Amino acid sequence: MAKGKSKGPPEGPRILNKKATANFEILERVEAGIALKGTEVKSLRNGHASLSEAYARIERGEVVLINFQIEPYKEASFFNHNPKRIKRLLLHKQEIKKLQSRVTIKGQTLIPLRVYFNNKGLAKVELALARGRQTHDKRQVERKRQDIRDMARATRRR
Repeated sequence: MAKGKSKGPPEGPRILNKKATANFEILERVEAGIALKGTEVKSLRNGHASLSEAYARIERGEVVLINFQIEPYKEASFFNHNPKRIKRLLLHKQEIKKLQSRVTIKGQTLIPLRVYFNNKGLAKVELALARGRQTHDKRQVERKRQDIRDMARATRRR
């Protein structure tokens, strides 16, 4: 029965960073694994996590995720984890070197866009190499989106 399963979209909760596309211009996307503890995985499967203030940094040849908050798992007693523990991301050395060279450019940073479970049940994070937007840039992007919506409405009416 397991062989007949279709490879559809991964199931389970998807934790999204909703403000990332508004506050940053996305230049490149990279998928990475996350090194988690047991209670973190259980809490993440329940969808109790927040990416709102999270960012990634390259330290000593490793990529780490900072301020990614995973709430403590309720059913675990004293085995629980620290909610804001620094999580290590799993990437190949070549990918880390490539990101390191790009992050050193002024104004570029690594931010997580979403956290999800793939078809094999492994926790993955989608990182983005991004450049911060200023207020006038945000307004301009919002105007373009609104114009596209207005044109789509007008074509549907006719």
